[in-house]
Amino acid sequence: MLIDSHAHLSDERLIDRVGEISRNLANDGLESVFEVGFDLQSSKSALALAKEYDNIYAIIGTHPHDAKFYDSECEEFYMQYASHKKVLAIGEIGLDYYYDKSERDVQRDVFARQIVLADKVGLPIVLHIRDAYGDAVDILDAHKDKLNHGVLLHCYSGSVEMIKQFNKYGCYYALGGAITFKNAKKDDVIKAIPNDRLLVETDSPYMTPVPFRGQPNEPKYVNLVADKIAEVKGMDRQEIERLTYANTKALFFKYDK
Repeated sequence: MLIDSHAHLSDERLIDRVGEISRNLANDGLESVFEVGFDLQSSKSALALAKEYDNIYAIIGTHPHDAKFYDSECEEFYMQYASHKKVLAIGEIGLDYYYDKSERDVQRDVFARQIVLADKVGLPIVLHIRDAYGDAVDILDAHKDKLNHGVLLHCYSGSVEMIKQFNKYGCYYALGGAITFKNAKKDDVIKAIPNDRLLVETDSPYMTPVPFRGQPNEPKYVNLVADKIAEVKGMDRQEIERLTYANTKALFFKYDK
């Protein structure tokens, strides 16, 4: 079985099909899906879906795009519901200098605040980093005493050299549909990720893998991601399934709430 470690089922392109997607997960070779928030409202939606469906879990937090909206209400909600049995992590948090939808100093401040929050509540953090790996490493290094519950780099798009940096913090790496794109040129990165730190995801409805690119992504397509990883690493597909499943459990289900 596989686990889709990152999806946005509450997106308007998928929300009306959540029940169908949930019912079909086992037939599609998946045990569960992690619904990820990016602001207060989407985090509330993630929690609501997790409460409604046994095979959906929630990750709550504020994305760097929405860092300018991070306030005490967000913080109080994340603190309050971090202990819920279906909430697995604080995310997706981090830095995005490609779009700069929030000022960079605000992004850095909110990123740091949520690292501290996650440590307080005893949860891993799920990172969104785009065109900001240098600053991300600096912030992680400044808060290395707070990285006690695990770090996942969602949809990892960095270099092999950056993997060496992130390995110092014991990071995990999730790969998605982008690795199937013809112009991805990420085989060296895939090979460099330690087998015991590798996860799979879809980022549904975004980043749909080939041959379905151009259509809304959905959790079942995580199988195509696993297929590509097996091809690049020269490993048996079932072994990729086994190790990514074990890694996901190790990071997100360290203890019973």
